[in-house]
Amino acid sequence: MKNRHFWTVALIAGILALAGCARDLPMMYGARATSPTPAVSWKPPPEVVSSPVLPPTAPVIPEDILKSGRSFSLLDIVDIALRNNPETAATWAQARSAAAAYGSKKGEYYPLVGATAGLDRLHGQSQEGLVSYNERNYSAGLQLNWLLFDFGVRDAAVAEAREALISADWAHNAMIQSVILLVEKAYYNYVTAKALFEAEQATYKEAKTNLDAAVDRHHTGVATIADVLDAKTALAQSMLALAGLRGQIQTTRGALATAMGLPASTPYDIGIPRTEIPLTETLKQVDAYLAEAEKHRPDLSAARAQVRKAEANVRKVEAGAYPSISGTANLRRTYYDSSLSWGNSYGGTIQLSIPIFTGYSQQYDEMQARADEKAAQARLSRTEQQVVLDVWTSYYNLKTAEQRVTTSRDLLKSATESYEVAFGRYKAGVGSLLRLLSAQSVLEQARAQRVLANADWFVSLAQLAHDTGTLTAGEAIAPGQSPIRLEKDSKP
Repeated sequence: MKNRHFWTVALIAGILALAGCARDLPMMYGARATSPTPAVSWKPPPEVVSSPVLPPTAPVIPEDILKSGRSFSLLDIVDIALRNNPETAATWAQARSAAAAYGSKKGEYYPLVGATAGLDRLHGQSQEGLVSYNERNYSAGLQLNWLLFDFGVRDAAVAEAREALISADWAHNAMIQSVILLVEKAYYNYVTAKALFEAEQATYKEAKTNLDAAVDRHHTGVATIADVLDAKTALAQSMLALAGLRGQIQTTRGALATAMGLPASTPYDIGIPRTEIPLTETLKQVDAYLAEAEKHRPDLSAARAQVRKAEANVRKVEAGAYPSISGTANLRRTYYDSSLSWGNSYGGTIQLSIPIFTGYSQQYDEMQARADEKAAQARLSRTEQQVVLDVWTSYYNLKTAEQRVTTSRDLLKSATESYEVAFGRYKAGVGSLLRLLSAQSVLEQARAQRVLANADWFVSLAQLAHDTGTLTAGEAIAPGQSPIRLEKDSKP
């Protein structure tokens, strides 16, 4: 008896000693689980720094685009980007997950049927051990459970899952539009860099022509060496600008490849669009675009679905305070090995469950559900305000871009005429080189302004389509096209 008490005390003391040792954080893979101080970085053990779970996948480029050997169009680029972008893949997978959850919740309307099987083996003795016996039985059965009525808990749970699915689908649509807008911006950045390089090449040719004219006049004695040096300076400046634009073309080209989900070094090319901007069509009123955004913005629709989901959750939680009725049925057959006979047993139950006291969980769950509903409503209100701001801003940005296109056209026309007049006067010996170089500089700036204004118009139009929720893969805004129906605006 004393030994038993001794070992009991020793066991309790050992447990207390082990508990007292757990004063520091646990180790992980034999290393510290965290850094020792706030000022020191955590050093991960080798087991944590592992290879990727999945090998990197090769980017997808449609076979018809590869076989054609042509330059990528904007629609091709959007198609490639949507195939390779990980964000659209993630939102698509999340939507499929929500769809599976919705299907799982709908399964609660059906009865649950299960099967059981068992083997019983019994060895016993009787008559003070004089007689022993062995018994072995086999059994198999079916059981059915069915929730018959629960005051709307099941209906609200299904509605909640359905609204979560709708929200996930809208979120996927919103991500597709965001990717399209990102790709279009990268596309026009690349196109702009190529167009600026082309414009600078024209300036370089003009600078070389000016230098040749200055050299000719200097040889004939009607111009000083200063004219030649000024012309050489202008030519060198143009060469420097060309070098910078070559680098800009490569960086924007790599950025566009990345937006398509391709390595930046992927060999491809796109042509410079030559279509004129259709400025004969003007914008319709901003209220019409706000109405389109109200109907088509996927993030706004997703926020509305989240509010309905929160409302369904409130109904589900509130209904949990009421009784529920369920039914159970079972059928069982047992085979008796000792007597080679069998017997059936069956039964059924209708059960009424009434929650009386849940430790205040029901009350707090209802408070949480109502708070979540108010939070979802607040997020919807914020999204609605943001949508109005987005459309308002993009609308007036496009109107400004339209005015810039018109002004840049007029500027380029007048700058070209001014340069031609200045060059003719200088060749005839009645104009100064300073005036010619000034006209050349203005013409160079006018060309750049024209390129930038055109690109800004297309990007602004794409932004407005995105902000109204009408930007889709099949209607990517290529030069000369618009997914927005333009009508005459009666207001200034």
